[in-house]
Amino acid sequence: MSEGAGLRAGDPPESLTAAEAGMWQAFRNGSVYDLSSGDTVVDDPHGLHPWGPERTVRARVVCWLLLDGPPALAGRVPSLKLVGVQVSGTVDLAGGTVEPYVELRGCRFEREVLLPETRFTTVRLVDCSIPRLEAARLHTEGDLHLPRSRFHRGIRLTDAQIGTDLLLNQAVVHPDHSGRSIAGDGMTVGQDLQAEMLESHGELSLRGAQIGVSLSLRGARLANPSARLALNAPQLTVERTLYLTPAGVGAHAMSGMTPARGTRVQRFDCRGGIRLDDGRFGDAVDLEDARFTLTDDQELSLRRVQTPELRFLGEHPARGRVVLSGARIVNLMDRADSWPGPGRLHMGGFSYENLVPRGPFPLAERLEWVAAATAEYNPEPYERLATVLRAGGEDEDAREVLLAKQRRRRESLPLAAKLWGYAQDWTVAYGYRPGRAAVWMAVLWAAGSVAFAYAAPPPLKRGEHPAWDPALFALDLLLPLIDLGQVGFWRLSGGWQWLATAMILLGWVLATAVAAGATRLLRRG
Repeated sequence: MSEGAGLRAGDPPESLTAAEAGMWQAFRNGSVYDLSSGDTVVDDPHGLHPWGPERTVRARVVCWLLLDGPPALAGRVPSLKLVGVQVSGTVDLAGGTVEPYVELRGCRFEREVLLPETRFTTVRLVDCSIPRLEAARLHTEGDLHLPRSRFHRGIRLTDAQIGTDLLLNQAVVHPDHSGRSIAGDGMTVGQDLQAEMLESHGELSLRGAQIGVSLSLRGARLANPSARLALNAPQLTVERTLYLTPAGVGAHAMSGMTPARGTRVQRFDCRGGIRLDDGRFGDAVDLEDARFTLTDDQELSLRRVQTPELRFLGEHPARGRVVLSGARIVNLMDRADSWPGPGRLHMGGFSYENLVPRGPFPLAERLEWVAAATAEYNPEPYERLATVLRAGGEDEDAREVLLAKQRRRRESLPLAAKLWGYAQDWTVAYGYRPGRAAVWMAVLWAAGSVAFAYAAPPPLKRGEHPAWDPALFALDLLLPLIDLGQVGFWRLSGGWQWLATAMILLGWVLATAVAAGATRLLRRG
């Protein structure tokens, strides 16, 4: 029988090694081809123990099977299922269409795997050692699974289209020559992108990526401290939730579930900047218990993010900046100790509708939160906070916030305006405590009445003056726009003249402050 006739019948070519011939037959049978030894140390694909020719197949034979393999045995579906196999040479399937199901577990690749513009149904490379995965514009109808695999020079999935799920759980990815660990710019994932407990050493780039359900980085560790960004994902779209939260570690830990009591927990840990600018998240951005280690010039940037809920519940970064400028949130869930200090929080144009504090967050600390975001006076954060508090029925707190805004504004004014500001604050608290004016009026009136009771000034004209009434005279001095018929009929001299002048001035100051406060309140209403 000629070799060509044998191939048409499905027989393995004579040029194949014993390991390759076994793989050939397993492919036709749709069965698992397992070359592992049973020794966990020897079989570790990431270990240093060498694997010999008895466990090695050539990459070109793998490509042959996947692109133009033999027919399946009767009643079988052809598939490539390898365990503990070493692949020598470069797996190059660029531009090809692979119909068989592909699953490799615990395998080693000597060289990079090239899958640009390749079409698959489902691909699973589980716990494999791969120098590099080059898969720009890859298209899968089903899943792309890469859990627990290690990539020594990065992954490229630029503009890839994953039909259902992309799994990178517990994968370890080192950077390529440009410093990127995973390049997924423009990638589309039909359902979930799970990268739980991922270790990324370099920049994880998801610019313009679209995720059909949720993006989970639970328990992930992202490290790129020497560069600006560890996670670079502007214009990211996630239909449901982005999770930068803890993950349970152990056999009983379940993906997507809150770790049970007693389960060892691994927090999301990022050493390097995060950029989520212009992102759209259908349900929430969840940062519960996240840890951010930033340098002074790195940021956790959420500029112009839109999401119904932001759970800002992580550990506050000791350095770097948190930027929420232009973000639009419905529910802001936060803790007092999650926010950075003055000069490291920026909230210009930040819009939120409801505050849902986790734990105690008194108004004094909330005002410090606003002050931390305004190195220079900016009324907007104060007005936004007051609007939210008023909408929640906390009118008194809203007035306190607006009073704090006026006091902060006062510090930026020239001396004369600053003194007038102090006068308004002392008298009527800028109109937000109008009852204080009545107290001041009563105090001044009582003091003036007592003082003028000892005056007994002579009249200017005999027979043309009312009876001397110290209380009415003091009140007439204090009310600048009302004539009670006392002032102008008595001759005051010395200290009494100075006292009357002081009371007139205080009356005008008090009246002007009341008018300014009333105007402010009416304008606010």
